[in-house]
Amino acid sequence: MLSRRLIVCLDVAGARVVKGTQFVALRDVGDPAALAERYESEGADEIVFLDIAASAESRTTLLDVARRTAERLFIPLTIGGGVRSADEMGDALRGGADKVSVNSAAVARPALLTEAAQRFGAQCVVASIDAKRDDDTPSGWRVYVRGGRTATELDALAWACECVARGAGEILLTSIDRDGARSGYDVALTRAVASAVHVPVIASGGAGSAADVCEILRDGGADAALVAGILYDGLTTVGALKDAMAADGLPVRRVA
Repeated sequence: MLSRRLIVCLDVAGARVVKGTQFVALRDVGDPAALAERYESEGADEIVFLDIAASAESRTTLLDVARRTAERLFIPLTIGGGVRSADEMGDALRGGADKVSVNSAAVARPALLTEAAQRFGAQCVVASIDAKRDDDTPSGWRVYVRGGRTATELDALAWACECVARGAGEILLTSIDRDGARSGYDVALTRAVASAVHVPVIASGGAGSAADVCEILRDGGADAALVAGILYDGLTTVGALKDAMAADGLPVRRVA
């Protein structure tokens, strides 16, 4: 059985890691490179850098930070936020990223996913989906873009399936309703998407405890759980989360 992954997300604005609630009320929590190294040493399986500012200047800064970090990391690094073309994905991969996540640009032009998969391989292409509960959609969740601020006409479940059909090798699924709330992941949303696609699903938004992480991996069908705020604020550690996963019977990778 494949190990379940614990992925640490670093939301980056400029050259700093920030954290907020439902994508707003941001606060500075540290240096990206230093935090990435720390979490790798504690046993994180992967690191995700998300440029939540997504301006041209901040994207350049993010690539510089990611490049310096990648030189010292041995675990996979994903970069996302503001990536608009296959050429920009190539820049991120050449800069040291193992994978690149795309969100708003893929919604605007879905062919981007296919172009990227054909050029770099599906394993490098992560479709990032920000979903919010909406009873007016077939699945009950609507896709949002631009950092969770703009609603689209897309149903989250249908869009996830289309992303995979177009070449995405992984889905990064964030519940806007749960983001930063520490009330637990959206199990129903994650289960719906994980059951509908044949690629790994990373659950994001809502981690408040080790029990939440175990629940989404056990009951939500997620292949990986993304965590951020509970680590930044010292409520737990990567090691403690891994211990809880193992105690729950989930296969985990241990640091030698």
